[in-house]
Amino acid sequence: MDANSAVSAYSKALKAGLREHKHCMASGVPSYVQVLDEVFPDSNSAQQQSVGLMEIPIDLIVGTKTAGRQYALSPSFLPLLDSDTEFGCKWINLCNAHLREEGIREPIRCFEYYGKFYVQEGNKRVSVLRYFEAPTVSAYVTRLMPTDTDSPRYALYQEFLEFFRIARLYQVQFTTSGSYRKLQVKLEGAQEPWTAAYRQSFLSSFLRFEEALRGQVFLRGLSTADALLVFLRYHPFSSIREMDTDTLKNAVGLLQSDINTLAHPNPVAVSAEPAASEVRDPSRYALFGTRPKHLKIAFVHERDAERSTWTKAHETGRAYLDAVFTKQVETRAYFDAVPGKAGEEIMEQAIRDGANVIFTTTPPLVGATLRVAARHPGVRMLNCSVDMPYPDIRTYYGRVYEGKFITGAIAGAMARDGKIGYVGSYPIYGVPASINAFALGAKMVNPNVQIELAWSCLPGDFLGDFRRRGVKIVSNRDIPTPERKYTEYGIFLMDDRGSFWPLASPVWNWGRLYERIVRSILDDSWYREADGARAVNYWWGMSSGVIDVMLDECLPEGVKVLAQALRRELQSGQLSPFDRSFSTQDGRLINAGGGKLSIDEILHMDYLCSCVSGHIPSFDEILPMARSMVRLQGVYRDQIPPEQEAPL
Repeated sequence: MDANSAVSAYSKALKAGLREHKHCMASGVPSYVQVLDEVFPDSNSAQQQSVGLMEIPIDLIVGTKTAGRQYALSPSFLPLLDSDTEFGCKWINLCNAHLREEGIREPIRCFEYYGKFYVQEGNKRVSVLRYFEAPTVSAYVTRLMPTDTDSPRYALYQEFLEFFRIARLYQVQFTTSGSYRKLQVKLEGAQEPWTAAYRQSFLSSFLRFEEALRGQVFLRGLSTADALLVFLRYHPFSSIREMDTDTLKNAVGLLQSDINTLAHPNPVAVSAEPAASEVRDPSRYALFGTRPKHLKIAFVHERDAERSTWTKAHETGRAYLDAVFTKQVETRAYFDAVPGKAGEEIMEQAIRDGANVIFTTTPPLVGATLRVAARHPGVRMLNCSVDMPYPDIRTYYGRVYEGKFITGAIAGAMARDGKIGYVGSYPIYGVPASINAFALGAKMVNPNVQIELAWSCLPGDFLGDFRRRGVKIVSNRDIPTPERKYTEYGIFLMDDRGSFWPLASPVWNWGRLYERIVRSILDDSWYREADGARAVNYWWGMSSGVIDVMLDECLPEGVKVLAQALRRELQSGQLSPFDRSFSTQDGRLINAGGGKLSIDEILHMDYLCSCVSGHIPSFDEILPMARSMVRLQGVYRDQIPPEQEAPL
């Protein structure tokens, strides 16, 4: 290459740099490279760690250590000074070296701060290589440890450092906590630390995935690594290498709705009430065709109704649908859907059988539901769970805390000594709200009440423990169906001999919930419930008829009248259990103004009322059989260390 080629390259680089500089000025954003001493004023006194010599991504080089060369470079490290300046002459000489066989070989020196690089020596080398779109540059890296140790950003950076210790890569940077550990789980066969061969293999696939993203997906402030983790919901990591280019681009292009949801500050839209019916524009059916006149609905269960009262309750709901929609709806049940590939195959069979709506009735089936929905966008897929940020499916559950508020008031009225036992199911979203609503209901009629909390997901004999402590009024799991009497369900009186006398229980009317959803499909209100980029979660309560309370005939008349009055107020929407201030166990005052807690605040409660004695168990405490549920829906699910298990 002759010298003219380098001069020509500088001229083009200068024009590009000036164009970027002008655009940044017009947009009101920084128009020069960043300066570390300004970004991090404590950089000269901060703790330093030598990372050593390595190849670093050029697109993560964002600035210089000091302000000396700041005004010579655009934000992308393109030149801003004329070619006859000292900077321009040296740039052209380096360009000549780069274009000849010897190339640019001397490593730069830079500081790394929060995963970004600031050049100490070698700004012009970076500028030349950036112009020629080199992916990496050899660098001696010194890490500067941040000092804002109480910030969420610092906590996420600590996760990155742990990942870096294993992988020694800067290309993978996530924006949300817990993602590095999730990636490690998805990468089957990755040793710790990674070998050089595995690192190279991973990078090859990662960069191929990144290339497939370009022009296919708008990341909305997320990173390539964030998008990769979404991709891994549907495909194994090995598929990036195995797919041909067009197949990979198509698969990546389908991630946009998931990316939109992930980028949203509140990714789940909680529907507290069914939408009113309304005739809509027929163009809404561009995807699904004309408004459906006949629905074939599949109910997919993990277990059969003989072995599972949960399945029996949903089967009762299915029978209710058959009775209500005698001509428009045809239903069929599928059993023994094991989460994972087996569950997917059962759903695929249901679709082959003609199903255009599928309800999967347990949270562990959400992963299989998600993958089948991606393959069949014309089939409406719903999973019985809460707070799942997946826009291609919808989720549904009941606000049982409203029923718990009524049974809490009954328990408070019946417990003369103020001692009440409460058995929680799992530490998952919605359960703390039920415990707190129950406690506030009890405290409303008995200010001196004390709720003794136990958990069915922990080892031990909680009913025996209650009996030994003299607790006679106990709230246990809700009755699954209202057709028969269950003794150890709901709230009951436990006598000294261990006999149980039922008093009342929340009851789930799954048929009413399924009826409401089916009507929304038939009358077009389904589309009005969609919320842009957000995933839709139906969380309906007593006003919709989904939750009710069954009162036993043995209840004293005054207590029964109180319960019926509370039921009417909750059904009319005039009362909410949390329309008051109350204290938590650690002394915080919730809802100090006495207004209304939002539906999101109620769903995401992770604390207990001050009158509750007990705690929300950690993941390590609970029984193994409960862990898959808690991984999916636990109130602390983002803090649970991942482990290699069946994929979502």
